Amino acid sequence: MKKVLNILVPFALALGILWWMYRGTDWRSFMQTIRDEMSWGWMLSSLIFGVLAQQVRAWRWRLALEPLGEKPRRSTTEDAIFLSYATSLVVPRVGEVMRCGSLQRSDGVPFAKSLGTVVTERIVDSIMIVLLTSLAFMSQIPVFLKFLHTTGTDIHSLLSRFTATGYVVTAICLVAALAAGVFIVNKYVRRGRDLLRDLRSGILSLKDVRSLPLYLFYSLLIWVCYFLHFYVAFFAFDFTSVVSPTDAFLIFCIGSFAVLVPTPNGAGPWHFAVKTMLVLLYPTLISETQAILFALTVHTIQTGLVILLGAWAWAHLSMNKKKR
Repeated sequence: MKKVLNILVPFALALGILWWMYRGTDWRSFMQTIRDEMSWGWMLSSLIFGVLAQQVRAWRWRLALEPLGEKPRRSTTEDAIFLSYATSLVVPRVGEVMRCGSLQRSDGVPFAKSLGTVVTERIVDSIMIVLLTSLAFMSQIPVFLKFLHTTGTDIHSLLSRFTATGYVVTAICLVAALAAGVFIVNKYVRRGRDLLRDLRSGILSLKDVRSLPLYLFYSLLIWVCYFLHFYVAFFAFDFTSVVSPTDAFLIFCIGSFAVLVPTPNGAGPWHFAVKTMLVLLYPTLISETQAILFALTVHTIQTGLVILLGAWAWAHLSMNKKKR
């Protein structure tokens, strides 16, 4: 039942948000706009950067595994990354486990060691997105505050909606969440000391990488590719081709935080964030209908790319296993 809920709840959340956003959409006009106005050349060009982002992530992963005495094949690490993104569409956040398991089965890399390097990656990526978002925030503070106020996520708007009962319920939920967190941490610390030791060795491997500047360059290049994967898609439609690089960067950063909501590939929260920002930044140039059309089209095509890469990786790993 727990496994079923881990799959169904994120899908239900995504479908609920998508239904709410697109409930009044004229789908016949929607499809006609895609047929008549979308440039497939620009859209397909954006997908090149999506593939490259995952490949660079694989190259960085190999670099982190070298200090641990592990040298998996480049093709295997790329396939593992492709497969991890695809499986995360079914069960959010399970991709990290899947790619470590794929690397263990294909090239014999111990699961705990590779998982430790994945933890390191998450820490580095978190720092990168915080730095990038800070840069976007500093460059466009008024737009950021307008977004928070419009969506009701600024502190003042949230607090103004609370009743006395709301404060009590919120306090109880926070205490319960804190207690649950302490219980979970204590439980896994007691049961997984050996695993934690291996994880620690993976995390500390960052200081022993062959070239730390190269590792950091890969880390930056990943996010550059992600941004270009998103930005180039704006040119696929005339009405979004007016979006400036700085505005696209701001939308990209907000969308990157939206995908933290556990839905398949950020479906729902990402659409809402992108649509809202486009309408806020270009109220006279981009209508709400055009904004949601852009968000749905780009997300659908990019998700299709993830599925195709995952299918290729699964087939490639299966063929290699059969040969051996």
